[in-house]
Amino acid sequence: MKKYWGEMPYYEQPTTGEIKRRSSETKKREKAKGKVLEPVVIQGRNIVKNWWGMAWCNNLEQYADYSSRIDRGKRYVRTGAVIDLKIEKGKVSAKVQGTRKTPYKTEIRISPLSEERCQQIIGKCGKKLENVEELLAGRFPEEMEELFCGKDGLFPSPREISFTCSCPDWALMCKHVAAALYGVGARLDDNPMLFFELRGIEIGHFIDVTLANKVEAMLANIDMPSSRIMGEDEISGLFGVL
Repeated sequence: MKKYWGEMPYYEQPTTGEIKRRSSETKKREKAKGKVLEPVVIQGRNIVKNWWGMAWCNNLEQYADYSSRIDRGKRYVRTGAVIDLKIEKGKVSAKVQGTRKTPYKTEIRISPLSEERCQQIIGKCGKKLENVEELLAGRFPEEMEELFCGKDGLFPSPREISFTCSCPDWALMCKHVAAALYGVGARLDDNPMLFFELRGIEIGHFIDVTLANKVEAMLANIDMPSSRIMGEDEISGLFGVL
């Protein structure tokens, strides 16, 4: 007789070679069907290289209820198990190769930013005009780390993110979701502008508003005397002019 409190089923973990073989076979089948995949390809040991990619990966680890899923997710993404990953406004869709012939479908949903949060981020970004220039060039200066990792930044908090996966794992974050999240980190590492798309921010409009607010603030102070302007008496004393 089966018992309710019996042992949980054990799922054997596939080897790295098996994952690579199954992933390759799935890609060939999907290509034969005319489907276009966007696989995550990791070059070398490191999943990410830039500080913003590292910050994303460090941030996501607070979501895990079991650390083993994180380690397995890293192994999966490194071995090419994330055969398709698409990022759009508020959603990430991925196919992750596992123990079965058919890859598992994972979906990561992220709540959109409120208008108030968006304005706060614009205010942080506009503190230094050179930050906006860096954004226009597709680079993220490290001074903008607070924009992502700080309170109410671009990175979603645990309450703003949810996961689903077609696999039988009962954990909140299974290894396939973990692999997809690391895949997002790798994708964002190459194209940091996707941070804004993921949170539903149109980057062109974001930069326009940031610049407009900066110019408005500068014009508001145009008639205010500056403490750095020297008076005539100070100039005379400095240069000995009578």
